Amino acid sequence: MENLKEHTEHSHSYGLYVMVWLALITLTGLTAVIAGINFGKLSVVVALVIAVIKSYLVLTEFMHLKSEPRAFKTFIFVALFFLLVSFTLLFSDYSFIIGK
Repeated sequence: MENLKEHTEHSHSYGLYVMVWLALITLTGLTAVIAGINFGKLSVVVALVIAVIKSYLVLTEFMHLKSEPRAFKTFIFVALFFLLVSFTLLFSDYSFIIGK
């Protein structure tokens, strides 16, 4: 048991958490405002871009992904890549059906 690497704690200031929280609140408000604006086919894209930004903030700051080992980050990014491929295939099929 003594040979195990000790997990080091990375402390973050409360100010950083408050700033990220305020950014998340602002982005949520922006999402609500943009939902009332008709962007046509870009509405889904704009909503997904805001969701990606919010997810990035949560993953890096609140879930401490920045301080994780490289292998763990690789697994996360591979999973996100396959999610992106799935969304791309889903929306390409959806836009094909609507285009008819």
